[in-house]
Amino acid sequence: MTTRDKIQLGHGGGGRLSRELIEGHIAPRFADGPLRGFPDAARLAIGGASLVFTTDSFVVSPRRFPGGDIGDLAVYGTVNDIAVCGGVPKWLSLALICEEGLPIDELDGVLDSIARAASRCGVGIATGDTKVVAKGQCDGLYVNTAGLGEALPGFDLGAEKLAEGDAVVVSGDLGDHGMAVMAARAGMDVGGGLASDTGPVHGLVLAIRDLAPKVRFMRDPTRGGAASTLNEMLGGRRDVGVSLRERDLPFSGGARAVAEVLGVDLLHVASEGRVILVCAPEAASEVLARWRQTPEGRGAKAIGSVTRDRGRVVLETAIGGRRLVDVPQGELLPRIC
Repeated sequence: MTTRDKIQLGHGGGGRLSRELIEGHIAPRFADGPLRGFPDAARLAIGGASLVFTTDSFVVSPRRFPGGDIGDLAVYGTVNDIAVCGGVPKWLSLALICEEGLPIDELDGVLDSIARAASRCGVGIATGDTKVVAKGQCDGLYVNTAGLGEALPGFDLGAEKLAEGDAVVVSGDLGDHGMAVMAARAGMDVGGGLASDTGPVHGLVLAIRDLAPKVRFMRDPTRGGAASTLNEMLGGRRDVGVSLRERDLPFSGGARAVAEVLGVDLLHVASEGRVILVCAPEAASEVLARWRQTPEGRGAKAIGSVTRDRGRVVLETAIGGRRLVDVPQGELLPRIC
């Protein structure tokens, strides 16, 4: 049995191995219903209601990092998956898998973070579960959440909506979450200038709800970063691509510093409180103006456009060159969410 016959860390990284796992093993069995296309959340019709439903698991290491911990990350990550699918989050489930020996005061701190984050987002914890496993079987604490929200009218998102000339917009600096976790894991001191961007994004979606017919795509660029998000967005289309402008990509100084030390491409690094949005070109300035009026979107920028480029994501470099932006090949940043 070779390594290709076993699960590897890279299968959870949001890159090429993740795609192979989904397309080769999960999709053939489950992708005939709402799971088709594997959105961050499913839009479901029940009676007269239109709902958005998602689930997620969190295994981040270390459990506390600059700017957050596994508790608020679990809330924001789930809320954000609902939001970028055009929904307003309402309820969450909370399931804890605790390892024997986990300090009770650490668990209390995580639960306090969950309570604060849920209150900030206006969501309720509706149900949950707790399991305990023997020492050495869980690495302390894992958190699973599911989220239920109300679908906003007007959003009709998908790769088939993309058109040449559409604008690519991001709500703020990219990669801060992944770099903050990696710095904490490596014991790197970046002078207090780097913190995770983990936070809610549903306010950004609500700010543009009346522009919904002009919005083609929304996603929070988590595992695999902007590179994976944009490549997945193209959804196999070969008549359009994406061109990014290096000079317009927003990266914080702290993230740049850590990425340079670790030799990491920040386009491959996860954010947990950002939105990448594609909209009709005539709507881009209004999206940016509204986002910049919100706490979550002060750093919003237009970073590129949809082009005719055979399903590729290309970066226009600062010195006038062009390079392909591909998905990560392996697990560069394990356990960042």
